Amino acid sequence: RGTPVVVVDRHVRGRTHCSVAVDDVLGGDLAATHLFDLGHERIAFVGGPASIGQVTDRLQGAQKAATRVGRPPDSIVHIVTSALTVHEGRRAGERIAKMTARRRPTAAFCANDLLALGLLQQCVSLGLRVPEDMAIVGYDDIEFAGAAAVPLTSVQQPRRLLGRTATELLLDESENPQHEHQQILFTPELVVRASTQRNPTTPQS
Repeated sequence: RGTPVVVVDRHVRGRTHCSVAVDDVLGGDLAATHLFDLGHERIAFVGGPASIGQVTDRLQGAQKAATRVGRPPDSIVHIVTSALTVHEGRRAGERIAKMTARRRPTAAFCANDLLALGLLQQCVSLGLRVPEDMAIVGYDDIEFAGAAAVPLTSVQQPRRLLGRTATELLLDESENPQHEHQQILFTPELVVRASTQRNPTTPQS
């Protein structure tokens, strides 16, 4: 209809709109690779529903990491949630705790930090030590991630840069007759804290 639009946090294929997003497949790869590097052989991916594109991209990244390090497909155990909330993270913790010792993961990569914080809370309430009994990685690196009872390792997104870039593209489309649509994909970073490593020196990215 002639109204300038920039799609934020989703990558648009084609040249119909501008978009700014983060490479969530890479983010999932970073998270799972970190856990595999720590020696974990069975990792839970906590997240859903699958209709959320970011969730499927982050799961794909974790599966990609498993393949690269030579782990079998079932080394990533998908714990499907109905929403990306603290409550669903707690429920995922209950489900993991009920698994047999043979099937139970020793680490979890959560599709966002709210799920990770809920899982962390449930682990603490069940007497499980983090990271000794269960290492946990979140996604987004929200403000509360570093302030949790056990500071949370998380995949960080450049939120301010996303917003600023989207605004610049929107203004250019509004004012520049020669505007060409762009699809910009930013690189996430892993911030390592105590939920995956005992006594980490400083947060690493």
